[in-house]
Amino acid sequence: MKLLIIEDERELSRGIATYLSAENYLCEQAFTYNEAMEKIGLYSYDCILLDLMLPGGNGLDILTEIKRQNNPAGVIIISAKDSLDDKIRGLKIGADDYLPKPFHLPELSVRIYAIIRRRLFSSSNMLTINNLTIDILNKEVKVNEQLIALTKTEYELLLFLIGNKNRVVSKNALAEHLSGDMADMLDSQDFIYAHIKNLKAKLAEAGCQDCIKNVYGTGYKWIE
Repeated sequence: MKLLIIEDERELSRGIATYLSAENYLCEQAFTYNEAMEKIGLYSYDCILLDLMLPGGNGLDILTEIKRQNNPAGVIIISAKDSLDDKIRGLKIGADDYLPKPFHLPELSVRIYAIIRRRLFSSSNMLTINNLTIDILNKEVKVNEQLIALTKTEYELLLFLIGNKNRVVSKNALAEHLSGDMADMLDSQDFIYAHIKNLKAKLAEAGCQDCIKNVYGTGYKWIE
């Protein structure tokens, strides 16, 4: 799952990124209003952590732009501003949560998890599709009650495809989801093919076949 941390306090931003990276999130950072606007215009995210006081502009204007784009990312406002008006305005614009500074990183992690779970998987910790079961909290995948050993990348691919089930997901979107803004600097996207091939083989061996379809020249699609 990919996050964008919009926070001008660099030490705090690095601390958040380090902690959440250890929780298996792919974290990108923006330190100014302009950097944040550029990133939300170019890339997609599962959740955005948004400070309100930024060099060059107001975080609420960024939130307004996120909603204007119909961007599906969850948004958590993280701000030292304890103004009730700011909190109410942010939630009215469309923020999913508001966490005042200072906060504990484990609490932030739980709130991110809750938003992603609600947006992608209808608030359930367990996702079941035919004979496939995913324990999202423990990051375990089973087929016919048999535990499947997936790499972190394979697990992220599986969740991303299922989260976009019955829709074609381009190789560009998969590369961006796995590599973040580094995807623009990759010479090749062949690594996507390799991970998809391994994921399909592991699922098929356990009895979950033909659920990932190759769409020639375009990308891949999860079929229920």
